[in-house]
Amino acid sequence: MAGTAGKPSGLELNTEVNKFPTPYPDINQVLLNLLDNARAILGDYFTGMYLYGSLAGGDFDPGRSDIDPIVVTGKELSDNLISDLKVMHRRIYESGSAWATKMTGAYIPVNAMRKYSPTGAACPLFNRNEFLVARPDPDWVIHRHILYTCGVVITGPPLQNIIDPVSSEELQDTVLTLLRNNWASLLLNTDIFIGTGHQSFIVLTVCRALYTLKCGSITSKPRSAEWAIANLDNKWTELIEQAAAWHNGNPPGDISQTQEFLRYVLKEAGL
Repeated sequence: MAGTAGKPSGLELNTEVNKFPTPYPDINQVLLNLLDNARAILGDYFTGMYLYGSLAGGDFDPGRSDIDPIVVTGKELSDNLISDLKVMHRRIYESGSAWATKMTGAYIPVNAMRKYSPTGAACPLFNRNEFLVARPDPDWVIHRHILYTCGVVITGPPLQNIIDPVSSEELQDTVLTLLRNNWASLLLNTDIFIGTGHQSFIVLTVCRALYTLKCGSITSKPRSAEWAIANLDNKWTELIEQAAAWHNGNPPGDISQTQEFLRYVLKEAGL
């Protein structure tokens, strides 16, 4: 896919029988709409657009996955440009496309792409219907690793030219930080488990976190679930299988057992 990065416009890209940048025409329509609009607003500030997440990792599931584009800019954006982007994202979100409501990503300056900094500048972030300016969370260490190793180039320079490789130690340190600062607090908040897909997402994400701590690498949520079933106590098997099989419209799994599983993972992580 990266070989098609030099094509000059979203509209031209979309003539390739709707197969670029993903195998899903409806998703491509949303992504290429975002590409055209982002280019029009950013002008010379536009550097490139890429995909990370499950569409890059190869484990995308239309019944449960989001789409994760990132736009790289030449420099930090002015308030006026950010305001225009916010209006544009609202317009796309309200366009009537189901996939337009399932985008999560960021606009990150090229000089901030190379390595994650917890004290780096705030930048525009979008998550479904939310658009805000904030400093990216530490999970952008993981997103950068996915971009570096298997990110999809929609257009722009090769990702290996603008991102440094992420070491196993960095991945493990990031996972520990996220477990300590983000996930441990879920033990005190049962409401978060009730949101659509949240319970299964939590189970699979902490499976992946434990996989990274034990193996020093990142794998997909489905593969981490398979690893967990094969390597953890079989008391968790049914919970993990339910999370892996969850699709939109299904009820959440056992919340109290999910919290117990989270306590187990935190203990395994030494927290």
